[in-house]
Amino acid sequence: MPERKVKEKIRIVDERTVEVSLPNVDGYERIAMECSASFAKIGGLAKERIEDLKTAVSEACLNAVEHGNKGRPEARVVISMHLGDKDFRVFVKDEGNGIPHIPQAIDIRRKVERLEPPNGLGLFLIQQLVDRVDFNKTTNGGHVVNMVLKMENQPAPCPRDQDQTPTVIESTR
Repeated sequence: MPERKVKEKIRIVDERTVEVSLPNVDGYERIAMECSASFAKIGGLAKERIEDLKTAVSEACLNAVEHGNKGRPEARVVISMHLGDKDFRVFVKDEGNGIPHIPQAIDIRRKVERLEPPNGLGLFLIQQLVDRVDFNKTTNGGHVVNMVLKMENQPAPCPRDQDQTPTVIESTR
């Protein structure tokens, strides 16, 4: 297999913000996953929430590579992490046009039993694992998934115990 020259970029914007620019390559979502988990641990995100964060970041990055950037090798996926006083935010930006239709509810049983294609499963996971998620198109072309996890020292509420579906907002920035 020929060796690929791939360039990653990590930038510390300030003591509360770190940015990682990754090539549009399968497998590099693991870098985003581990960087966000390490930064969240430093910031004090509850241990129980770290795995939720890693899965949500991984799914957002996989969607960015496959659906947003359509596998184009010259495209980038940029992950920005911000440690707030009360929350930890992760922004995953791709160079695509956004999500044409955000599924509001899926029948998880039908997907697991392979009675339906797995489309939308990653978005479903993200919505269940973070406290808030927004899907935004950017004015300069591209799409951003904004995920927020509260810094409280307690696990996320179980989705079946919630009366509301997660907040999903589309806007232009």
